Amino acid sequence: MSQNIIEFLSHWGVTALSLWLTSFIFHGISFTNKKSLFVSALLLGLANAVIRPIIVILTIPLTLITFGLFLLVINALMMLLVSALVPGFRLSGFWTAFFASIVVTLLSLIAGTFIFQSDDYPMEVPVNRGVLI
Repeated sequence: MSQNIIEFLSHWGVTALSLWLTSFIFHGISFTNKKSLFVSALLLGLANAVIRPIIVILTIPLTLITFGLFLLVINALMMLLVSALVPGFRLSGFWTAFFASIVVTLLSLIAGTFIFQSDDYPMEVPVNRGVLI
C-alpha cells in the first residue's frame, strides 16, 4: 500500500517538475504560484489516466489516418483542458500547448527513466558454472 502511495507521489512530482521546467522554455506557459503548479500536475495526470484513453478510443480512425500524429493533438488538448480548469495555470494557445506537451512528455520520460528503474526485471549476467550440456 505505501509503495503505491510513494509511486503516485513520485509520478506527481515528476510531472510537476516537467511542467515547471517547460514553463521556462515556453513563454506562453505560466503558473501564478506553487499551488497552481501542483494542482495542474495532479489534474494532468488524472486527465491522462481517465479522459485521454476515452478520446484515443473514440478517435482511432483519425489516428490511423494521420499515422498516430493525432495523438500529439490529444496531448495538447489535455493540457488545454487542465489550463481551463486550474485558475493559476495559463497557456497562450493551442500551439504552445502542442509543443509544450511534447517537451513535458520527453522530460517526464527522461526523469522517469532515472527515478523509476524497475527492480522486477534486473539485468542478469549469465554465470558459467562449469557444467557443459
